[in-house]
Amino acid sequence: MRIRWYGQSSFLLNGEQAVFIDPFSASLSASGRFHYPPIEGVVADLLLVTHEHGDHNAVEAVGGEPTVLRAPGTHESSIGEVVGIASEHDPAAGTQRGPNTIFRFVLDGLSVAHLGDFGQSALRPEQRSALGDVDVLFLPIGGGPTVGGEEAAALVRELDPRLVVPMHYRTEAVDFLEPPDAFLAAMAAPISRLDSSEADAEPLLGERGEPMIALLAPPLH
Repeated sequence: MRIRWYGQSSFLLNGEQAVFIDPFSASLSASGRFHYPPIEGVVADLLLVTHEHGDHNAVEAVGGEPTVLRAPGTHESSIGEVVGIASEHDPAAGTQRGPNTIFRFVLDGLSVAHLGDFGQSALRPEQRSALGDVDVLFLPIGGGPTVGGEEAAALVRELDPRLVVPMHYRTEAVDFLEPPDAFLAAMAAPISRLDSSEADAEPLLGERGEPMIALLAPPLH
């Protein structure tokens, strides 16, 4: 499975089929709110939207004729079963920033979980049960509208994935989130700092209890 990070929480996963998660609007790049390059020339079979904010729901940015999933539930798709798990964008039951959907699916034999803009202080037991075993975890770590470093590290320890791909944190392109430092300091795990925004997942996999943290290079103009 090939992972490509477009910035913020946007990823293209290329395997037996192509899955795109949380595309952001080109207007955000143009507005100066953040400086990730616009998403262009992308074709996917499946498109997942974790919540309805402009830096996550720009479905028009993704080409092809993908199936679009944007709600909790157990969905059938071209890649098989996709589980959408209801969660919140804030620690106040969604009253501040609304709902968020965690997505869990299997691609190329790897169980993948993307937490979107998870803002709860912790997983509820029923959410943890619905996630099951996770191999590759896409996790926000930048605080502010989502969990920060300590909370994100606690989620890693609870979910026990083999590979963690941090997202939604401060980079040269975004200045309104916290940098990854607090999360990395809270994690006693090996870190792979990559010089590309793309990587193959399989060589980066760690073990249960000792995940690899893969810091992809942020794409820049």
